[in-house]
Amino acid sequence: MTQEELLEGIVLPVDKPRQWTSFQAVNKIKADIRRTFGLKKFKIGHAGTLDPLASGLLLVCIGKATKRIDELQSGIKVYSGTMVFGATTPCYDLERPIDSYYPFSHITPTLIESVLPQFLGTIQQVPPIFSAVKINGQRAYQYARQTDSEEDVPSPTPKPVQIYQFDITAFRPGNPDIEPPPLSQPDDMPATRLYDRPLGTVPAHLPQADFRIRCGKGTYIRSIARDLGLALDSGAYLSALRREQIGSYSLADTIGLDKVEEFLNS
Repeated sequence: MTQEELLEGIVLPVDKPRQWTSFQAVNKIKADIRRTFGLKKFKIGHAGTLDPLASGLLLVCIGKATKRIDELQSGIKVYSGTMVFGATTPCYDLERPIDSYYPFSHITPTLIESVLPQFLGTIQQVPPIFSAVKINGQRAYQYARQTDSEEDVPSPTPKPVQIYQFDITAFRPGNPDIEPPPLSQPDDMPATRLYDRPLGTVPAHLPQADFRIRCGKGTYIRSIARDLGLALDSGAYLSALRREQIGSYSLADTIGLDKVEEFLNS
């Protein structure tokens, strides 16, 4: 690849690792480009933010390809992952510890399948407070990580999102006879950079389900987990999330972040 080809515009599909922010991934690629071509100023951005605790396909646009960001992030997305039932966390994933336990012995694959139609088509969704949506001009996660009390964070505005497909691909029942671990105290949960810390573990007594979702732009899978827990008269959160596809790009097209410099030199 030449410098001219790079600046003319490329879309680089990378496999973002878990516990990296999308911003960190773009900065790593920016540094690789500077080392390879000696460029100081060039355009670079990404199409569709991935949560720090999510992994998978991230489209990094370089040069004139940054003009395609809006087009690319409007593409249909496919995610797979795991939901845990019978508990909640403030951020709907493992970034913060469990804050409440709920009954779960009534949850079965049949019950889950019976409520899934509620999550198909155009639905109203409240984004998580730990998200990149803006509240009063500030990112919601900036509010959330600046306070130890989620009650002090303004609630994001509900918005319509499109869900095309929602499948449960596996179910592992829980064991109510196992004693749940104690809940963490607020003092154990510092508000900043929690995604840099070791991830929490899923209590052994809770049921889990693997899933696959096809959805439109702006869908928060963590909010779907939260709302599915409510629909089941319980609680739920994400323990794993991986983006498999955006439009015509898939995981099969990606390269690892550790291979980007090698790719630029090829």
